[in-house]
Amino acid sequence: MSRSVPLSSRAGALVMVLGLAAGAALAAPTATKFDPAMEVQGTKLQLNGAGTRYKAIFKVYDMALYTTKKVSSPAELLALQGPKRLQFTALRELPGTDLGRLFLKGMGDNSPKEQVQRHALASARLIEVFSGRSKMLPGESFAMEFAPGKGTTFYILGKPQGAPVGDDEFFQMVMKIWVGESPADSQLRDALLGLDKE
Repeated sequence: MSRSVPLSSRAGALVMVLGLAAGAALAAPTATKFDPAMEVQGTKLQLNGAGTRYKAIFKVYDMALYTTKKVSSPAELLALQGPKRLQFTALRELPGTDLGRLFLKGMGDNSPKEQVQRHALASARLIEVFSGRSKMLPGESFAMEFAPGKGTTFYILGKPQGAPVGDDEFFQMVMKIWVGESPADSQLRDALLGLDKE
């Protein structure tokens, strides 16, 4: 004789299944196939982590972090010496002006006001680079690459957009947009640090 399963147990099981499914979705690989390694200024960098930026339920861009060695916390990343690269692929149409404005807001949300003001010229260049392009289309790439002693170079479709700007502190401000105390997307932060696999 079969016994009926209490409604509360069935509901609990459903919640568990949905939770597992959501977790699997969050840990799913990005649509973009990022290279496992790349070279910056003669230094080989490895893919530290990659993830997808979501806004509400919409995918905005895929992003990858390249470092000289594996790091798994914001403190480790910010203390790490040497070149670094942030690589992006747009997953929907992204107005250039909006991108620049959002990056600037992210720096303001995660760095002291006086620090942001100290790097006003480099920040203005970041906004200028992206605002100078009406929009990024799905599948198009852009990047930010830091080289010690030279600064940060912005790339769109693989092409450098002018000379490097800023210093190490400026690039730390840029990275804090995604790994700071108020990250653009906490799940993306964990993915960049490789924590989504644990």
